Amino acid sequence: MIASIFNKTRPFNYVIIGTLLLIAFVSYSFSHETFTGWQGFLYGVFYFATIVASCFLVNFIALKNNLSRNNNYAILLFFIFLLFFPTIFKNKSILISNFLLLLSLRRLISLKSMKNTKEKIFDASFWIFLAALFHFWSILYIILVFISITLHVSRDYRNWIIPGIALFSVVIIFFIFNIFSENQLLEEVFTKTYISFDFTYFENVYQNIALAVFSSIGFLFFIYMIMSMSSKPMNMKTSYKKIIFSFLLGIAIYIFSAGKNNSCLAFALAPLAILGSNFIENQENKIIKEGTFYLLALLGVFFFLCQL
Repeated sequence: MIASIFNKTRPFNYVIIGTLLLIAFVSYSFSHETFTGWQGFLYGVFYFATIVASCFLVNFIALKNNLSRNNNYAILLFFIFLLFFPTIFKNKSILISNFLLLLSLRRLISLKSMKNTKEKIFDASFWIFLAALFHFWSILYIILVFISITLHVSRDYRNWIIPGIALFSVVIIFFIFNIFSENQLLEEVFTKTYISFDFTYFENVYQNIALAVFSSIGFLFFIYMIMSMSSKPMNMKTSYKKIIFSFLLGIAIYIFSAGKNNSCLAFALAPLAILGSNFIENQENKIIKEGTFYLLALLGVFFFLCQL
């Protein structure tokens, strides 16, 4: 049922995802009193819009670059993974940082067209450094820029300099705003620049179980993509490699992040959703397809309700 509904890109599918996402966001926000008062309401609208934009950006990246077939599996999986870690809904800095990294990923994958490569490298680097201002360790994503340069345009030395120009641009913008904030922005950034390997942050046992289950699912989808890479079209292999590296960098951001919690895994959700969509759409047995979606959906709802 679920697989058959989302096996085509239909406008109705986006309505379903948008409605379910609104219900989940509002439910969690009310349960945890995340946004209170009129100002809180306006912030809530903004952050919800950021989540919706992230969902549709994942869908755009998957479909525009032929990373999945003509279906909405990626956006559905991204929504389900959000339910695993509902603390993402209240982590404002991670919501914004993850959205900026998705903008960067979109530009990096489009490098395969070999058009406007310098502009794309600059844009991708700019979004990454901007994302680092909201969640510092998202700066690790800059590694993906250099990987992309290596895969496509390594011979032109100017391409290696462009990320430095983007960094300089973001630094200038940052210090301009920092002056107006009386150095508050600088203090906020520096308080999050240390490395933390403290994994004892769990508020309840369900967060621990959700992480364990998610890790197993991530490992399955990751290994499947590695093993099936040889069967991918030659012109698509670089794009899939970027998704794989993106997933690994998302995990690395979680590992290094200060003030660690499950919401830091947000950076791994989008690439894993794309890897998962490949796994599911390549299953010829319809029972396995439907069963996989039903199992993931039930797990997502279960973990979401347990963490309300």
